[in-house]
Amino acid sequence: MAEKFDSLEEHLEKFVENIRQLGIIVSDFQPSSQTGLNQKLNFMVTGLQDIDKCRQQLHDISVPLEVFE
Repeated sequence: MAEKFDSLEEHLEKFVENIRQLGIIVSDFQPSSQTGLNQKLNFMVTGLQDIDKCRQQLHDISVPLEVFE
């Protein structure tokens, strides 16, 4: 069962790291960093698509409400 979560965990970790790097680029934005910003935004879109694909493997998993408290 844990194998189902490995892919999701990997994609989430990459996505979070990409968001962190994006924040650095945006906070110190220079016109010369536009290309890097565009790349990171494209990686975000791809990352969200990858996370969405993982959803199909986990559709039968239910999370107790206590987890969110």
